[in-house]
Amino acid sequence: MAKIIETRDIQKTYRMGNEEVRALKSVSISVNKGEYVAFMGPSGSGKSTLMNIIGCLDTPTAGTYILNNKDVSDMTENELAEIRNKEIGFVFQTFNLLPRASCLENVALPLIYAGFGKSDREEKAYETLKSVGLGDRVHHKPNELSGGQRQRVAIARALVNSPSIILADEPTGNLDTKTSYDIMGLFDELHQKGNTIIMVTHEDDIAHYAHRIVRLRDGLVETDAINANPSQAHKQFTSSSFE
Repeated sequence: MAKIIETRDIQKTYRMGNEEVRALKSVSISVNKGEYVAFMGPSGSGKSTLMNIIGCLDTPTAGTYILNNKDVSDMTENELAEIRNKEIGFVFQTFNLLPRASCLENVALPLIYAGFGKSDREEKAYETLKSVGLGDRVHHKPNELSGGQRQRVAIARALVNSPSIILADEPTGNLDTKTSYDIMGLFDELHQKGNTIIMVTHEDDIAHYAHRIVRLRDGLVETDAINANPSQAHKQFTSSSFE
């Protein structure tokens, strides 16, 4: 399997006044194309810092980060922005949708930065919304949707550029149990289609949908283990397909 992510001795130190906080002490992990990985750990473990570095939202203080055969450790902010737009699809706990824009406009947004023309943007955004079960909601605004539907719009926006990896930060944090399982079922389907997914969560039941769980503690990898029996809990609530 081709390696898509590799961190070598990644360290991150924040300066707060006169104090230094070592959020990551030394983290070396690799993720292959098509893997589905969950990062777990208590508050202060470094999982969010690691997610930000992998998502090119932050840079390491020391160490090397290779994303899709590119060393992004020392890139400029403009270079990182380009990598984020081409290589990474983000899904956030709070959805981060533009409230006055339609679903179609929200999903098409990354394509503007990628240089697509309007008709191509709209066609691609519509097809992606259809693929997550929202083909009949393209002209709705976010406040006209349920929480689960909003998260589906956010997932469609993450997918529209055909990124190398999908990064999901607490993707079910604002959802009830049934909707959470529904969304995790959608992530299952995306993974089965070949997408590489990395998820940060503090919830054990959500982490167990992933096929590999990396647990961090005090800025170090505590355990990194294959999950032999990924959860199928969502199937008790839904047997529908999102094709």
